[in-house]
Amino acid sequence: MQIRVILLEAVEKLGTPGDQVTVAGGYARNFLIPQGLAVEATPGNLRALNQIKARAAKRQDRVLREAREKAERLTSLVLTFPRAAGEQDRLFGSVAALDIAEALAKEGIRADRKRILLAEPIKSLGEFRVPVRLHAEVSAEVRVTVVRA
Repeated sequence: MQIRVILLEAVEKLGTPGDQVTVAGGYARNFLIPQGLAVEATPGNLRALNQIKARAAKRQDRVLREAREKAERLTSLVLTFPRAAGEQDRLFGSVAALDIAEALAKEGIRADRKRILLAEPIKSLGEFRVPVRLHAEVSAEVRVTVVRA
């Protein structure tokens, strides 16, 4: 017996939140519904789903707007890192994504170090542009200047 359910959470190989899927009755009754991953697709639950989707869309718009505001702040920001350097302007250490994330936090901008798209740590003096992914649709470049300490 097949049951139509509305997914509340992402379920691998089945769908994403809000999807209506048809699954085996036992799978729905014994796993999806008790785990809070899905609800049965009744007319009342379908109406509730529309409300949930509307709220999610508003929340997504707010998150996108905040990411764009952060991007504007990032483009005007210059992070300066004093580091010890040897001959030919090579650093004894490096400036890594974690260093940039900590400097951004001091400026009041939260950015996960994994979203700082630095291919490899900076190991020389100079000015660099480092891309930061703030949202799936928004990324910005922050200017990083490494100077001799």
